[in-house]
Amino acid sequence: MRRLRLCLFGLFCLLPGLAAAQMLLPGQNSEEGREGLEIGTSSSEIAITSDFRGADLTIFGALTNTDNLLLAVGQYDVVVVLEGPREDATVRKKQRVFGIWINTDSMTFEGVPHSYSMSSSRSIDDVVTPLDVADQGIGIDHIPLTPVGFVGDGSSLGEFRTAFRRLQQTGGLYERDPTGVRFVSSNLFKASLRLPANIPNGVHTVRAYLFKSGMFITQKSVPLRVIKTGIEQMITDAAHEQPIPYGMFAVFLAIVTGWSASIVFRKD
Repeated sequence: MRRLRLCLFGLFCLLPGLAAAQMLLPGQNSEEGREGLEIGTSSSEIAITSDFRGADLTIFGALTNTDNLLLAVGQYDVVVVLEGPREDATVRKKQRVFGIWINTDSMTFEGVPHSYSMSSSRSIDDVVTPLDVADQGIGIDHIPLTPVGFVGDGSSLGEFRTAFRRLQQTGGLYERDPTGVRFVSSNLFKASLRLPANIPNGVHTVRAYLFKSGMFITQKSVPLRVIKTGIEQMITDAAHEQPIPYGMFAVFLAIVTGWSASIVFRKD
């Protein structure tokens, strides 16, 4: 009788484990039922030369564990972003004082991406609500712009934020393409991003966001290096590593060039 009680007690203890084993197939885990995202880029490094006029970057991706019915009716959306190195940015306001335009006010934003290019399978406003994209910081209008230091009553904060975004877009550093992501098959997609000619050096980040029926599911990111090569890199290294000799050489070169020009074009 005692042995029977021990067997029943042991069986009772094993019931939770048996139930869990029935719910998961061999080799599965609880995360395998969720949609996944994988991406790759056409190049892991962009070289800037003297004749660099910009470039196009292609991102390839695949969706995993998708619902075939939702996939067929177009309920999956992808947003791809190329984000440049983050650094502080200062916006200055000019006003006319006694007939002269001078800087009268300024505001510095902390750690903003120097460049930002976004492509999506359709307009971001049709993919998800503005509140959700604001939470994820997706899109030019939702990049966090946090001011550094004291900003007074904050009445001019919106004005400076709008001015910063406008300046970046005018300079070609902030771009968006609402049709830049295309599905080439049921779960494979391709995205195109434009790299401007004035793209900054450094490590950029390619991010892909997956949405299902307007809800954020997951994201994936890979690095992209942008470097100068040839004489441009030599000049950049000299200016940063040896600023005094570089400055003296620049002044000497300007003097020699001006003197030579005066001799060649002088009138006797």
